[in-house]
Amino acid sequence: MYDIYESAQNDQWRFSLGKGGSNPLLVIGLNPSTATQEKSDTTVAKVERVAKSNGYDGFVMLNLYPVRATDYQELPHVANQAAYRQNLEAIEAIVAAEKQAAIWAAWGESIKARCYFTEAIRELSARLVAYNPTYLHFGPLTQEGHPRHPSRLDYSWSLAPFEISTYSERLK
Repeated sequence: MYDIYESAQNDQWRFSLGKGGSNPLLVIGLNPSTATQEKSDTTVAKVERVAKSNGYDGFVMLNLYPVRATDYQELPHVANQAAYRQNLEAIEAIVAAEKQAAIWAAWGESIKARCYFTEAIRELSARLVAYNPTYLHFGPLTQEGHPRHPSRLDYSWSLAPFEISTYSERLK
């Protein structure tokens, strides 16, 4: 089903999942749920639909933290540093491989649940600046100014520019 797939720890850590294309939409969510190389889940299905309807011929689902959980509340309060580092390296490699990377920020209000989520945004923002990606969000930002998670979207919305440096500074 998906030709892009990288995981570790018997598939308990998922770094990337998607469909290749010459113009893919890179999507950064919170953490992976149940989608695998052979089957989709609700979030990934919505991501794929948004990518297609906005002129992208592929997509890559990435996350701020690679450990699978259907409920982010089940994630540990302290990040597994090996998982965290390997995930950031995987994201950087994918962005570096794109000539004009378009990144959909899609983590939602739940970003506040674990400090390593906000740390990952700050670190990614600093790491990825060298590749000059375009950051986007889908639909209106939440009341607190966070980009919405794909599970909470309305297909009538559209992609719009997202200022990652201002956002990451505000998270401090």
